[in-house]
Amino acid sequence: MKRFKSILFVLIGLILSCSEKKEEIVSTISTGAEDRAYCIKLMQKIVDPVLIPLSKQQLHQELPRKDWEVNNDKCDIRTTNIQAVGRTISGLSPWLSLGADDTEEGKLRAKYIDLSLTGLIHTTDPNSADYLFDKDTDTYERIVHGAYLAYPLLIAPKQLWEPLTPEQKENVIKALKSHRPFKPFDNNWLLFASVLEAAIWKFTGECEIERIEHGVNKHMEWYVGDGIYGDGPQFHWDYYNSYVIHPLLLEILKVCQEKNHPLKDLLPIELGRAKRYAEIQEHLISPEGTFPIIGRSAVYRIAAFQLLGYVAYRNELPSILDPGATRAALMAVTKRMMEAPGTFDENGWLNSGVVGKQINAKDVYIFTGSLYMCTMGLTHLGLPADDPFWTAPVGKWFQQKVWDGEDISSQHEYYGK
Repeated sequence: MKRFKSILFVLIGLILSCSEKKEEIVSTISTGAEDRAYCIKLMQKIVDPVLIPLSKQQLHQELPRKDWEVNNDKCDIRTTNIQAVGRTISGLSPWLSLGADDTEEGKLRAKYIDLSLTGLIHTTDPNSADYLFDKDTDTYERIVHGAYLAYPLLIAPKQLWEPLTPEQKENVIKALKSHRPFKPFDNNWLLFASVLEAAIWKFTGECEIERIEHGVNKHMEWYVGDGIYGDGPQFHWDYYNSYVIHPLLLEILKVCQEKNHPLKDLLPIELGRAKRYAEIQEHLISPEGTFPIIGRSAVYRIAAFQLLGYVAYRNELPSILDPGATRAALMAVTKRMMEAPGTFDENGWLNSGVVGKQINAKDVYIFTGSLYMCTMGLTHLGLPADDPFWTAPVGKWFQQKVWDGEDISSQHEYYGK
């Protein structure tokens, strides 16, 4: 009898413990407004170490050079600054595109519009201490790193292009054109050259159109199917369809549509493919908020989900994906990765790593500046606060439903060729 009572007390304790844990999980479910506030604070934490010194023309002094990158003899560490600037402003640009207003968030955006605009000016002004397009770093890598100044101009032209003076605009265009002496590799680099020329075309009316046509047409040849492009003639199992290929193709084709170029006919086809890949991305997020770490550039962290945030930002979220559930999935991944101990160093700079500090997880072309690609993982901040993405109640994403044994809809919705 005593043994029975002991077992009974243990069972009751377990039930109460499970109940408390369930209550704890429920209590941690956040609203869309809380999720947005979290993302904005995270964004500030990431970008301030880059933008604040840049606004004072001191980035060249403050951006760290760590042992693991100083000793890299395979790539040029002098590109770390331009990488930090371009990727930071690129990730910010969707949020900046909402413009300033009288709300607290709108006033905060005004601050970051000013910081980004000032950074863009200092980066491209030959008289600035933080000028990044000098002859010393004039190498073939300019194709890649210059593209991350072109991209935010296409995303937020009213905030980042229109306020510039004629002289400042001329400096920016000269910087974008500096890629032209170099030939991109026969892979996703073609799209970096294409997006540079697309920005030049949009803002000046002229461009080297063959670079746009070649980059787009080669990727059409490299389409594998089911929303996925090969990165060059061969397929690579990584997240470059999200980091680069789909977002850049869509922005390039939007310019082609504006200019009434025949490539515009590819825009709805590419949009269908991008939506399918976005659906796959949502399905890759486990019930615990993890995803498979596969392939190159894993230290870009949450940027792996740039496309999912991008299609939401462009109001093209696949109909099969619930906005509240998609937000919850992205939040789960973001918190899992960005809150890991060691993600930031003692001075607030990003450390190399996928989850925390993992120096050996980097690829040979990675420097501290490269890591700021992770800001692209906050692209969905470009949706206004009253969008359903932020106002819809939290829901279960696909893998949560599956592993909870819930009935689920078909996994595949057809969006295009």
